[in-house]
Amino acid sequence: MGEVIEIFVLMLLVASLAFAPLGYFIYLYVKKNSDPFAGSAAHGDTKPSLIDEWVNKIMGRVTGALSKK
Repeated sequence: MGEVIEIFVLMLLVASLAFAPLGYFIYLYVKKNSDPFAGSAAHGDTKPSLIDEWVNKIMGRVTGALSKK
């Protein structure tokens, strides 16, 4: 059982060291550009699809029905 804990701690340490540069660069990017996703738009059509409209209608009806109870 002790070996499993040692391997877990070792792998956690290795993963932390491996992903630390990624976290650092994300931190710098967000610090420099305070709102990183402000200018991004969805690819393709910006008009919502028919399925999105149906889901929004159904969710509106369900939440309306639940709020009335």
